[in-house]
Order: sequence, then structure tokens, then C-alpha cells
Amino acid sequence: MPENNEMSRVSQKKNQKKKNGTRKKVPKKKKSNKSLFKKILLGLVALIVLAVLSGVGLFAYYASSAPEISMDDLMDGQSTVLYDQDENEFYSLGGEERDYVEAGEIPQVLVDAVLSIEDQRFYKHIGVDPIRIGGAVLANVTDGFGSEGGSTITQQLIKLSVFSTKKEDQTIKRKAQEAWLALKIEQELSKEQILTLYINKVYMSDNQYGMGTASEYYFGKPISELELHEAALLAGMSQAPNAYNPHNDPERAKKRRDTVLYMMFENEKISEDEMKTAREIPITEGLVENNDNSADSMVIDSYLKTVIDEVKEKTGLDPHTAGLKIYTNIDMDAQKQVYNVLNSDEYSIFPNDEMQTAVTVVDPKTGQLKAIGGSRKAEGQLLFNHASDAKQIGSTIKPLTTYGPAIEYLKYSTHHQVVDEPTNYSSGQKINNWDRDYEGQISMRRALVDSRNVPTYKIFKDVGKQNTQQFMENIGLGNYRGKANGEGINESDSISGELTPIELAGSYAAFANGGEYTEPYTVSKIVTADGEEIDLTPSSNKAMSDYTAYMITDMLKDVVNVEFTSQTVNIPGLIQAGKTGTSNYTADEIAQNNIPDGAVPDSTFVGYTTNYSVAVWTGYVNRTQEGHWLSFDDGTREIPRLVYREVMAYLAESVENRDWSKPNSVVEVAVEKGSNPAALPGPSTPSSEKVTELFVRGTEPTKVSTTFDKDLTAPTGLTASYDAEADEVIINWDAYSLEGDGDVTYELKIGDQTATTGDLGYVVQDPPEGTMNITLKVKARGKTSPGASASVTVPPSGEDEESSEEESDGDESESSSEESSSFESESSQSSSSQSQESSSSSSESSASEAQSSSSSASETEDEDDEDE
Repeated sequence: MPENNEMSRVSQKKNQKKKNGTRKKVPKKKKSNKSLFKKILLGLVALIVLAVLSGVGLFAYYASSAPEISMDDLMDGQSTVLYDQDENEFYSLGGEERDYVEAGEIPQVLVDAVLSIEDQRFYKHIGVDPIRIGGAVLANVTDGFGSEGGSTITQQLIKLSVFSTKKEDQTIKRKAQEAWLALKIEQELSKEQILTLYINKVYMSDNQYGMGTASEYYFGKPISELELHEAALLAGMSQAPNAYNPHNDPERAKKRRDTVLYMMFENEKISEDEMKTAREIPITEGLVENNDNSADSMVIDSYLKTVIDEVKEKTGLDPHTAGLKIYTNIDMDAQKQVYNVLNSDEYSIFPNDEMQTAVTVVDPKTGQLKAIGGSRKAEGQLLFNHASDAKQIGSTIKPLTTYGPAIEYLKYSTHHQVVDEPTNYSSGQKINNWDRDYEGQISMRRALVDSRNVPTYKIFKDVGKQNTQQFMENIGLGNYRGKANGEGINESDSISGELTPIELAGSYAAFANGGEYTEPYTVSKIVTADGEEIDLTPSSNKAMSDYTAYMITDMLKDVVNVEFTSQTVNIPGLIQAGKTGTSNYTADEIAQNNIPDGAVPDSTFVGYTTNYSVAVWTGYVNRTQEGHWLSFDDGTREIPRLVYREVMAYLAESVENRDWSKPNSVVEVAVEKGSNPAALPGPSTPSSEKVTELFVRGTEPTKVSTTFDKDLTAPTGLTASYDAEADEVIINWDAYSLEGDGDVTYELKIGDQTATTGDLGYVVQDPPEGTMNITLKVKARGKTSPGASASVTVPPSGEDEESSEEESDGDESESSSEESSSFESESSQSSSSQSQESSSSSSESSASEAQSSSSSASETEDEDDEDE
């Protein structure tokens, strides 16, 4: 046999090797690559089988906990009911608003449109579509997660009926349960029934449910009469109803409709000519005016949108479809007032219908949102809500990022001194104040009340970003990302920031409530369709010390009492605090859009009492369009204050208006103005140099100032000369240097006459012949200095005197009539606090006058919160 022959040959070779006394190595046979590949393949197959088995097991586990679903759930006859703060029903969503259509009423053109865009294999799959899922997975891998969904219409029906539609809730567990229920429904219902339920189920914007209802609402016709372009529009809207609402965004709605038409062509449901013809039809053709924008529904529209968003975010339930009882915090009277101020003709506040605004009313004690105005002159329901989405708030951020943390963590007093001077950010960019000027050393109170940017930035640097971040977290703003592209707290956030009006009113409510913060909320509780009660009342926290809240409030009281603010927000008998703010255009925006000087894109005011915190924002959607800016010239920058006044005055009518009680942690102390560190007034400190400020207990000053106790010294530089040509005696002297603040006046005794002036020179016209004795004294801080003296001889008329002798305390000098010509320039020089031209005084003064008069000019400054 062949095997024996082979064995014989091998034996002979072995014997030969032994006979020769040598052993030859036989190379080992290499392992086959095919064998290794088989092992790898088997391993992969095993892994796949294991993964499949694990997946099946996990699917079975998740499916076992899937909720029960009934025809009532699928038909969704229940509506969601909303209740006000007194638990009175004020609105309903869903169920009763739906016009249910039967399968025979649905035209084929709508069926083709829906299936072409949503589920082309609807009649071929069993509730889930592995091919569609595979395509979605591939699209998500190549184009990014979420680029395409794999849900069938059956799965979408399940989701709309029993599950949350929030993207973050689309977990593996939910998907498994959704798929399992879809498989069950497909076994129990026909394809026609499922499609009919879906068409009746979908939300179609503006509180419309089902495409039958939508057909009447948008086109004024029954669903059976829909034309191709109309069916394509409705089919496309179901993916994002508000976004594709043709009334709200015609351009976007047209793009979506045209996409549906293309998919119908691709799916061979219409011809290319039919597609092109339908695409040429304007999106507005056939649209009818909304018939649900009644006054009542629009009054609560912004509040309603906030409620819906809040319930979805906190529970994952969709109020449009879940059949809930929602107990809200809305104060209907306050809500109506907000709506009327923004929309009715009763108030002549806004220059046009394009200007937008947002108003939020928060109860500081509870955090409850009592009223919301998210827009004005809206042309549809549940549209953009500026109250929850607008961000620019300007310098109303200052108490939150700078002054609050400075008191909380550094225990700064309201007297804390800071120098207002040219300053740059760390980047080197210059920081400007609103008036492009600097005030030198000022108090923290002055810096906040006048919204000075440089002092604010300096205090922010003292506080440090870490303390500011902690303070922001305490008042519910831990996710604040500021103006620097989401990089967290930035230096520029010390003087201008970005918050929604809801966040702004909520954070200021903590100041109003003694430091206690509660996140603003619209919903207190909900009751689900099966009777489960869910409490949505947020917990409160101690956001700051009571001394911080009180001291910030005390300074912000001054803001509403200064002239430029009180003119617009003053409400007789109401004790309130508040802050203004504006944002700015960029240099590029100004250059490219010819924006005038002083114009700003928006303006904000936030004010509060012990009962309410109200934030108002005003601006335009297109902020760079011609005329879409706010200015003091036309009064538009003051609009938020006017809105605030009308809302707050109404709110204050029905509550007791009380002042804030000073906590024991705060000490009110009279200190000497400008003292640094703070010092108590001395016995000689004049009343004009005393100011009352607030200190955290234990940090108040104990040192007594001696600045005003020092005796005044005699003035210097007194000279007198006779000008023969003008027949005048010219007197001048040096400016008096006074330590610290205070006004200085000069008292002249000329012969037996006395004159008082604030100038540095005096002229005696037509002086009498003979020797004139002159004494000069300084008056300041209630004290009079020793005198300096001089004399001058006036020659008899007709005599040609070439010179006259002058005498002064400790100084001797000579003067001639030629030298007197320099009097005007010399006498105009003075200290920075006393500079005035004596030439104007000299023309009005004479030796016979008992005193001279001086005048001061005051300058009224317009507020401007521009933040560089």
C-alpha cells in the first residue's frame, strides 16, 4: 500500500543516517495561513453570535418592561389642561382641538407625500425596518450622529402616544421598547389603520393636532381636497412643526415642501413635470389667516411656551400629547397687564411694530414666574420667546459678577475706595467709561450707581474669577459661559454680560429675598393621565449672606433715585431698587452699517421690590438693519424703564409695599468722605464732608480722621500794584493748597472794605489817593486762616509815579505798571478744584463793593451704560 511504501522509505533514510554517523535536520513544515484565518473567522462569528444573543437578551429584558398601550393612547382623545395660580383652568392643549379624519377621507396624494418623506418601505416592514435602520446607522457614522433616523411610521406613532420625544431620551431601552410595541401593533392593526392614526396624531404647530385639523387651519379646506403642493407642505411639517410653519418662516417651509416633492418624484409617486410645477407655486398660495390667534390665546402665549418647554425638560413628557393636568404659577391679571403694555394701543411706548421686547415677573420669595412677555405683535403662536432666549443684558451683570462677590467674599463696604483712571484689560485693550472720562478716587457705591466700567473691572480683579464663579453658581448661573465664546467667566463679564430675562429676574430676586435663591419656574406640579402626581417645585438655597443682599440693594436703591433713572421708573410711594444696562455694537458693525454715535442694539432694565423682581429687555431681531438701533436722541433707550414702570406700578397696587429690614450683620456708619481706609469724622469735619455708608459688622472703621483738625496756614503770594494808565489797583495771590476735599474762599480786607471771592485775583477801580493796606485770609472747613498783608500807594492825580512799594508777610517784591499787564494770565491759574478766570471778576468788582459774587456751573449727565 502506498502508506507502507512511504514508511519503508522513511525507515531506510533513518538507517542510512545512523550508518553514516551523522544526523541531518529536516525543516519544520510551516503552519497553514488558511488555518489561522479559519480560527479568526470562527472567533469573529462567535463574537457576532454572542453579541446577537446578548442583544436579543437585552432587547427581551427591555421589552418586558414596556408600558401597556391601548387604542385610547393611539387615538389620543385626552387633552392637557393648564391651571393658574388659584387652580382655575385657563387653557387646554390637544385632544378637544383635534378633527379626527377617517381613512377614506385621506387623499392618496397625502399618503404618497407622507410615506415618501417618512417611511418609503411602510408596506413592506413589520413595524421595524432593518434596512432603514442600517441606512440610518451608516448615515450617522459618515455624517455624524443624529443625521438620519431609523424609525418607521409605526414607531413614530408609538413614540407620540406613550414616550418622550426629547432627543436625549432616545436611549437604547426606549428604542427597544418602542420597537417591541411597534411589532405588537403591527400584529393587531392594519397598515391603513396605523397610517390613519399617525396622520391624526402628529402635532402641526399653533396648537393644531392632526393633518385633518391642519388642513382646515392652514388652507381652509377639508383634508380630502388637498392639492399636491399643499399635501407636500403638511407632510413635511410633521418633522419640526414650528420650524416649518408657513406663517412663521415661509422660506424654510418652502425648502421643506420642495424636499418632500423631490422625494415623491424619487419614489415614483409623481412625475418630474408635476414636481417642477408644484415647486413653482408660492408657499403662501392658498394659505388662510390663522383662526386661533384669539386675544385670550395670545395673552398667555409666551407663558404657555415656557410651560411646555419646562415640562418637557423636567419630565420628558410632551404636554401636546400626554393628557396632563399642569398646575402653573401664572397670575392672570399680571399676565394681561404685561400683554397689554406690550401690544395694546393704550400705552404709547414703542416706536413701531418691529421692535421686540421681553418681560419676566418673578416672586422673590418663591421663585414663581407670575407673568411672561416673550414678544410683541406676534403673528403666530408658540414662536420665538425672547424671555427665555434673548441674552444681551449689558451692565446689569455687574452686581452678579463683581459687586455681589466683592461684598460676599471680601467684605467690601459701600464706601470702599477705588481709583477711576485709564486702565486696560490683561489683553492690553483699553477700558472706557460711558462718558470717556475718569473721576479719580471714588467709592464703590459711586462706581455702581454711575455704572463706571474701570472701577468695576478693578474690583472684579480683586474678587478673582473663582469667587465670581462660585457666586454665579449660588444664584443658579453655574452654567454661565459669558461673552467670550463659551469660555466661562471672562474679564469682560465684569462690566457686560449675557443672560436671559428669566435668568436675570431670577438672580436679582435673590437680592430682593435677603440672599435666598429659588430657580424661576412656571409649573408647581403635574398630574399624569394615570393619576401620578409629580412635584416640580424647586428647592431654595442660601445663595449669599444677608449682608450682601442688603448692601447691594441699598446701592441699587440709589440707581433708581438718581435723576436720569427716576424720571422714567419712579413710582410714588414704592420702595424699589434696580439697574440699567445696554450692550454695544462691534467696531465692524458700526463701520459696515453706518450706525450713529451713541446708538446701541438693545437696552435692559431690571428692578425689584420686596414682592416682585421684573426684568425688561428691548431690541430688534435684525440689529444692524437701518434704524434698528436704540438711542437717547429719540428716547428708545429708555423704553425698558417705561415698560418696567407700567408693569411694576400695576403689580404694586395689590400688595403691601415694604422696605427691606437691615440685618444685624450690617452696620450703618457715618464716615469722612474719601477717607482711605475709611475713617470716622473728626470734631472739625464739616457736615458736607460726612457720608453714611454700610459695612459688614466687624469691619466698620474705628479710627477718627484728623484731616480737618489741622489749623489753616496763611495764604502766600499776595501782591498788589497800581496801574496808572487804567487807574486800577491789581491784587493777586497763589492758590491755597488744602489737604483733602473741601471748598476754599478768599476774604480780602481793603482799607475798611471787605470782599469775598473764590478767584485768585481782585481789581480795585478808581482807587483813592494814598496808601492802601490789604489783608488776605483763607476760609475753609469752617475755619479762617491767619492773614497775609500787603500795601500799595496810589499817587495824587496828575503825578507821574514810576513805582510803588509793596509789602507782604515774609515776601518782598516789586511791580510796575508794565508788569500789571500780565495780571490776566497769572490770575487765571489755580488749583484743579478752583480754576476760574479772574478777568471776568475784575470787570465787575470795585473797592466799594462789600463782597464779590462767584458762580458755579453744574452739568447734567445722561446715563449711558456702554461697556467696552
